[in-house]
Amino acid sequence: MIVQLGHIVDALGGELVGGGREIVISRISPLETAQADSISFLSNPRYATQMAASRAACVVVAPAMRELAAQRGACIVVANPYVYFAKLTQFWKMQQQGMRPVGVHPSAVVDPTAEIAPDAYIGPLCVVGAGVRIGAATVLRSRITVSDGCEIGERCLLHPGVVIGADGFGFANEAGQWIKIEQLGKVRIGNDVESGANTCIERGALDDTVIEDGVKLDNLVQIAHNVHVGAHSVIAGNAGVAGSARIGQGCSIGGAANILGHLTIADGTSISPTSMVTRSIRQPGLYTGIFPLQTNEQWEKNAASLKQLHVLRERIKKLESALEGAKQQ
Repeated sequence: MIVQLGHIVDALGGELVGGGREIVISRISPLETAQADSISFLSNPRYATQMAASRAACVVVAPAMRELAAQRGACIVVANPYVYFAKLTQFWKMQQQGMRPVGVHPSAVVDPTAEIAPDAYIGPLCVVGAGVRIGAATVLRSRITVSDGCEIGERCLLHPGVVIGADGFGFANEAGQWIKIEQLGKVRIGNDVESGANTCIERGALDDTVIEDGVKLDNLVQIAHNVHVGAHSVIAGNAGVAGSARIGQGCSIGGAANILGHLTIADGTSISPTSMVTRSIRQPGLYTGIFPLQTNEQWEKNAASLKQLHVLRERIKKLESALEGAKQQ
């Protein structure tokens, strides 16, 4: 694809400095691999030396980097280069592929009672159950299952293999046998939600599982029954959220992190990758629950020490008690 720099600025805004609108761009590239027909971006000033050495035809920069960028050639000055880059990728894909598809692919299976917006798209081999509602401009890529009664808002994007509304994991034990608890709730997904490949969102047992507006889920995320994820939270790949947990708005959950059931996570909380959240978090902040990476030999020694912590604790208590007694004498 070939586009003139002026066309990009007309579409996305920004101030073009040090170059002409007629400069031809045919790719978006990182600074270090950019060629003379590339547009690139600098979001972190630490990489200013890479920008100076880059062969890119144009670099998107923040106002603070304007002078330095202009010395090497054309630049587009914007408040947030990374956001501009995101919008540029959307613009680029639209130019490459044209208007997104609408309608239902011939291989999809859609229950006649489902309500699908006219400009939504149901891709190959998708299955949409009875009473499902899918909002305007939402795209189901391929091999996606939306089970009976579930709701998906507008402008959502579901990647291949997503399952919405499978039964939650609920059983009661009777004399050693597991009796299924039918999952009678549904899944309600808001607007502008994106769900990565092979992610599963279970339907509620009685109340609904809720994913609010603007939530972004990575690949292989597990959302259990009756979970509530607040607006504009992001959950990275391989993370799992157990039943009835409530994640606040604007949270960030790292990859492979796990949140136990019935916990509450405060708005604006960040959880580091691979952390295990075992208690509710009432105050926002960055939380980490990771045993430091080390050699296996070190791990074995430390693991042996950890097994003795309760013994050491009792010894310390006795020593403290004896010391306190000696002071009183």
